[in-house]
Amino acid sequence: MDTNHRTDTKIQSERAVLAAVRLPDSRFNPDDPFGELTALVEQAGATVVGTLDQNLQRPHAGTYMGSGKLDKLKSLCSELRADTVIFDHELSPKQIATIEKVVERKVLDRSEVILDIFASRATTHEAKLQVEIAQLEYTYPRLRAMWSHLERIAGGSPGGVGTRGPGEQQLEIDRRLVQRRKTLLKQELSKIQARKQRTVEKRNADHFSVGLVGYTNAGKSTLFNTLTAGGAYADDRLFATLMTRTRMWNLGQGTEVMLSDTVGFVRDLPHNLVASFRATLEEATHADLLLIVLDVSDPAAELQYQEVMRTLDELFDTVKAETERSAKQGSGNDNIEPRQPPKRVVLLNKVDQLRNNTELLIWQQRLENSLPICALPPEGDTPRRGQEELRRLVLDETLGEIRELTLTLPMRESHALNILETKADILDRTYEGNNVTIRARVGIRLLARMKSAGAQIRFDDPESPNRAGAPWKAPLP
Repeated sequence: MDTNHRTDTKIQSERAVLAAVRLPDSRFNPDDPFGELTALVEQAGATVVGTLDQNLQRPHAGTYMGSGKLDKLKSLCSELRADTVIFDHELSPKQIATIEKVVERKVLDRSEVILDIFASRATTHEAKLQVEIAQLEYTYPRLRAMWSHLERIAGGSPGGVGTRGPGEQQLEIDRRLVQRRKTLLKQELSKIQARKQRTVEKRNADHFSVGLVGYTNAGKSTLFNTLTAGGAYADDRLFATLMTRTRMWNLGQGTEVMLSDTVGFVRDLPHNLVASFRATLEEATHADLLLIVLDVSDPAAELQYQEVMRTLDELFDTVKAETERSAKQGSGNDNIEPRQPPKRVVLLNKVDQLRNNTELLIWQQRLENSLPICALPPEGDTPRRGQEELRRLVLDETLGEIRELTLTLPMRESHALNILETKADILDRTYEGNNVTIRARVGIRLLARMKSAGAQIRFDDPESPNRAGAPWKAPLP
């Protein structure tokens, strides 16, 4: 193999053979074991010409796949005139180098393909920073094994003043350059994300927030565009969305919420990419309600559901641990109330593509908190299946349990009074001095949001619980 080809990890227009080792704990669709990797490779621009897999109890340390299978892989590549071998795993640098010597072809792993797709799709400055950091994180430990020119010695070459002497390996120079570049990128990204975090916190304090999450290509952006005037890019391909987009969703009855379209999940997403895009994914943890979009027409729907739930659980556990640690370090208080994860509702999307309702009924019986839906835009003035039910569900969650309460506010609380006038059923109002006392039927979650935003409200009913179940008391002038 020409070692110079290894410096090019792009796979546009290349003929690729896919390879995989199936372990006892491997997560893949047995009906289409290479289906997802094929889609990823095709999105990266290559053509899949063949596949080869092997069942093992554990991978071989040096080559991941057995030596006999590697010889067969080499023969398959020659027969199919393949340029590249792509493994459905994350390989070590040594494994990549060893396999390349055997098959005499460029070898890539799953992580490199995903990074290549992300790099080609990144359009915003933040996304480009995140992808470049992930690429550097992935490349750094692989420098020695991946790039042949790094073994050259810089010192002692006829390079003029400053290059004579014992010198140092070009490898060490490149490592320092990578580390320096990573540091600069992370500093720049940290500033952008700090501003973004402040914006998100302010937005969530003023509005009920709803997050669309799910597996890549499940239909999140299509639903986002149907419910809002968001204009998110939607396409029938993996990773069409790389950045969170947030728009107002009008639920009627004077109620609006902030709806966010997020990056899709995928099996075995590279750890470095998860770390770089973590701030983007963390927007889901700050939502008041999560809508998990699941493509029930996909044969791998079960695997995708498990992956999304596992990723969300890991994300919430990580954020919870870090939040508690930061709060304790700042306050010294060990009795910190952790933020509870938002409610999750599973949207069983693409029901219009099911041949019968048997699979849908199984999902509905299994997931009590689920809703069949079609994410496509309405036909004329008629919403598609499930869209009206979704609107009512989110409206109920936004307002919370409706109670008849008596509350007193200062007249200067014009914003709070306007919310009550537009979103509550006013039964009676009386004015006394600078205060107004209102009797209304109102959702308690709406009142909790007003209270958390700083509104001075006194509840005259003996039992007026907030979201934590404790009576509300606020000073009045």
